[in-house]
This record gives sequence, structure tokens and C-alpha cells, in this order.
Amino acid sequence: MVEDLLRNYDNVCTLRVRMPISSDLSNPRNFITKITRYDKVVDIPNSMTILDELLPLSIEMAKRNLTGIWNFTNPGVVSHNQILQLYRDYVDPTFKWKNFTLDEQAKVIVAPRSNNELDASKLKKEFPQLLSINDSLVKYVFEPNRKKAV
Repeated sequence: MVEDLLRNYDNVCTLRVRMPISSDLSNPRNFITKITRYDKVVDIPNSMTILDELLPLSIEMAKRNLTGIWNFTNPGVVSHNQILQLYRDYVDPTFKWKNFTLDEQAKVIVAPRSNNELDASKLKKEFPQLLSINDSLVKYVFEPNRKKAV
């Protein structure tokens, strides 16, 4: 509804953020932090926003006076299991998780979840250097958090 209202103004830039992820794995609002604390996860691919890469682009967008609605996600999708596998590979080799089905999830959550892929081609056209979701996860989140072998 808000997007429809803002569409009437030619000086507004709306950024659609999905499942924000940052390199700060201690932040409770970080999507990775959240799913590592769940008892079970649903393995569904989604579009996501790697904040460490995309937030600087938002400043550049303002400098360029870009307006309109932007899917502010990295190109492509990544599943919960793929993220948790990277977490185990880079951060905690002892980490384990369990999956459950959408039906099982629906029985334990308060509000239904949306799972989708947003088209990031408009953002990628404006910023050709924008990494895919998988490459961005490795570069901006997991490499900086890699645990050194003792």
C-alpha cells in the first residue's frame, strides 16, 4: 500500500530489502544469526540482501538521484541449508541443524512466511559489479568471520 502511495512522487527511492544479512553474526536481527538459533529450518531458496555490499550502493544511489522502486537484493537465490552449510564450513565446523517441511513449520509459527525471488536485474544494470548472493555471502560475511584453525 505504501509503495502505491509513494509511486506518485517522482523524487522517492524505495529499496525493497529482504532477509537482511550482515557480517556481524552477533547481531540478533541478522538473518544468519536468527536461523542458526532455530531448532529447525525450512530449506527454501529466497532473495536476500547482503548489507555490507548493498548499503554503500544506497549512498551512491542517492548521489545519482535514483528514484523509483528497487529490489534491493543480491542477484539470485540461496536456501537456508546453503547458508547453514557455509556457516559450518567457515565459522563453526561442529554446527548442526535440522529441517522441517512447510506444513510442519506452519504449525509452529505465528505469521505465515513469504518465500520468493526478486528480480535484481535493474540494480545489477545500474551496478554491474554487484555480486551474486552466493559470492556476496562468501566475500562479505563468511570470509571475514572465518575461524582460524588452532
